[in-house]
Amino acid sequence: MAVRFLSVTRRFHIDFCRLTPSAVNRSVVGLFSTAAEHRSAGDDCHGDDGDDDHSHSVTHVRALEIRARKLEEKVHDLTQQTRKKERYKRALADTDNVRRRTQKFVEDAKIFGIQSFCRDIVEVADLLEKVEERDGVQQLTQYLAHIQGRLQDIFTKHGLEKMSPVGSAYDPYQHEIVCHTPAEGVEPSTIAVVKQDGYMLHGRTIRHALVGIAVKTQEQ
Repeated sequence: MAVRFLSVTRRFHIDFCRLTPSAVNRSVVGLFSTAAEHRSAGDDCHGDDGDDDHSHSVTHVRALEIRARKLEEKVHDLTQQTRKKERYKRALADTDNVRRRTQKFVEDAKIFGIQSFCRDIVEVADLLEKVEERDGVQQLTQYLAHIQGRLQDIFTKHGLEKMSPVGSAYDPYQHEIVCHTPAEGVEPSTIAVVKQDGYMLHGRTIRHALVGIAVKTQEQ
């Protein structure tokens, strides 16, 4: 307080030697009042600075919160994108596995699809190997008829059907004309003779029948 008083007297150039006691008292009171006012003003300035610092801190914290929220949203979006990419990769892997299994199934079907048919045909081959054991024409004929019947049973079992086109109309999807023959006992332009049997598998022609078409002769 004394130091502040002396600084004030120097600032205002006061000579206490020339003043009366009452004037000195008034001067001292005035100086202390002035000093108090300056101190109060200084305290007010410091108070304003504190408010400004507090406002700046609040603004900075809010900005950091906004930035942190945006970063959290970016992290969330990146997480979602990563999950989508992982699901996409898993879907691709599953699709590739299904494709490979399907391809393997198709290949096996091509290779082993006739396995049952081959197993049945082998039985016919066994029967043919025993033909030589038959003595006499009649016994051999009967045995061959048995083999033929067994073979037709196997064909029927697997959907293989022999065509019987004699007397029917010509069908280019099932028949192939190899000759013409006089119409004897059949209508002209119909199939009169079969040179080679045709076969159908489940209704689809796998071998055309070689046929002769009946034609009307001059005598007829």
